[in-house]
Amino acid sequence: MRTSTTALTVSALALAATALTGGPATAAAPPALGACAKGELCLWSKQDFKGARHVYELSGTDIESCTALPPGVSASSLANRTGRPVTTYQSASCAETGEFQTYPGSGTYEPESPYRVRAFKIWEN
Repeated sequence: MRTSTTALTVSALALAATALTGGPATAAAPPALGACAKGELCLWSKQDFKGARHVYELSGTDIESCTALPPGVSASSLANRTGRPVTTYQSASCAETGEFQTYPGSGTYEPESPYRVRAFKIWEN
């Protein structure tokens, strides 16, 4: 008797969820991590690692210098796989008067930056 009551309760809950949402009850899946190789800093124009992707490597980027994204380009999501800390800036000149945040280089993925990224600095350590 207990099993059939439990089954009925689960069915009733599923039916209620379907009625309220217009479809079956499912948990929202987290966004898939963006493709970004080891040693790279990857920046996407849209949230959840979508849109145009810009890739930077240590071999082509000055350490501890401000690197602005190309004019008119900004990023909404990023992956830091450089092995070094990276600070992203809302300002294209790395000004600390706007928003900025540092991400560790051990494989940090940020599907939704709290601001539009327009520049970054890769730190020595």
